[in-house]
Amino acid sequence: MKVLLFGATGMVGQGVLRECLLDPEVERVLVVGRGGTGQQHEKLTELVHRDFTDFSTVEAELSGYDACFFCLGVSSAGMKEPDYRRVTYDYTLAAARTLARLNPGMTFIYVSGAGTDSSAKGRSMWARVKGETENALFQLPFKAAYMFRPGFIQPMHGVTSKTPLYRVIYRVVGPLSPLLKTLLPGAITTTERVGRAMLRVAKQGAPQRLLENQDINALAAA
Repeated sequence: MKVLLFGATGMVGQGVLRECLLDPEVERVLVVGRGGTGQQHEKLTELVHRDFTDFSTVEAELSGYDACFFCLGVSSAGMKEPDYRRVTYDYTLAAARTLARLNPGMTFIYVSGAGTDSSAKGRSMWARVKGETENALFQLPFKAAYMFRPGFIQPMHGVTSKTPLYRVIYRVVGPLSPLLKTLLPGAITTTERVGRAMLRVAKQGAPQRLLENQDINALAAA
């Protein structure tokens, strides 16, 4: 299986990349980003691309892939809606529309979030924009598209968040993870589980297109 990965330097993307490189059924991973990951692996190829609103100049390098794991995203904290929409909706759809045309047999998996508003009409800005993004992705002619809606994600295996506030939260909450997993097993997942679940869905599909935290954990454990 050949995989495209967007957002490999973010916390979720780091975890997904790790699982892809460990999976013997994954023969190649192309990471697309504005900068390099700093990693080297025989399966790994990196494509540095600056303009995420236009992929026309690199189309030749984006064809021939079986799955795309789209982990690119930003926190909405302190952002105005037009700026958040540009990264969340515009960047995602620019890439997805290109990939759907080049790879009609592709499975596209998008990292959304718990609480996303499928109606795209609610009061929460981030949930509304995420919902609009999900709905638009479902309209594209991929072989299949799935939306991952994780809740609290525990970083594992040295994975770290690029957001300073999140790093503080993970340092504080980390020691409490075993207790939280016992009290709230359906609300917590890990970067490892997200990566494993994505790979399983890319290979075998899933019963539903919207995958909540419990679904992600179940797929990772199967």
